[in-house]
Amino acid sequence: MYMGKAGRKIKLFADGADLNEIKKFNEMGVIDGFTSNPFFLKKFGVKNYEEFIREAVRMFPDLSMSFEVLSDDLPAMEREARKISNWGGNIFVKIPVTNTKGDSTVPIIRNLSQDGVKLNITVIFTLDQVKSAVAALSKEVSSYISIFAGRIADTGLNPLPMVKESVRLVNDAPLPRTEVLWASTKQLYNIIEAEETGCSIITIGYDLLDRLEVIGKSLEESSLDMVKMFYDATESSGLVV
Repeated sequence: MYMGKAGRKIKLFADGADLNEIKKFNEMGVIDGFTSNPFFLKKFGVKNYEEFIREAVRMFPDLSMSFEVLSDDLPAMEREARKISNWGGNIFVKIPVTNTKGDSTVPIIRNLSQDGVKLNITVIFTLDQVKSAVAALSKEVSSYISIFAGRIADTGLNPLPMVKESVRLVNDAPLPRTEVLWASTKQLYNIIEAEETGCSIITIGYDLLDRLEVIGKSLEESSLDMVKMFYDATESSGLVV
């Protein structure tokens, strides 16, 4: 059902920093783009940020890709964003909605968007943050608003109403070139939920992308597969009662 792009209501972006994995999913025809962040850069052992980005642009000229600024100081963030943006026409520069001091990045978001830099406003948890981003983004420039729906759910709150309202705010602005993105995906069912909210994009980790084929699988078949998995584990372990 979700292995290919045909008939799908939402775009799937791989989430990580392993270009070999991105190549695999791109060749499978599964993904429409990918995102990364400093945590993934460290996890996957990226040592030279510029080389990594330029290689990604070379390998995937037709995929949307998002790379985050690394500084915490707002003027430095803005300088980095302009620099990263120049490395490829398919790059969206990720700007966190605040820095570590809680200072809003809206002033630099406005400057960059007005100057034609494609942005991915990230680490959004509240509607007020969405409203600030909507007010700062240019109607003429492509951008993403990344709502950390999975992390919101971790706090015990239902993220769906907020994501739906965010889509409405973007549409009413209107911001015709801005797309709402469901981030921090925890399970495959989040794809269904994200589609229901009307958001345009969902980011998916490599482990979940590897399991897309189970969407639409019968529950009886799924049950039998689990029984077989447990039995195979028993056989290989040598355990007895």
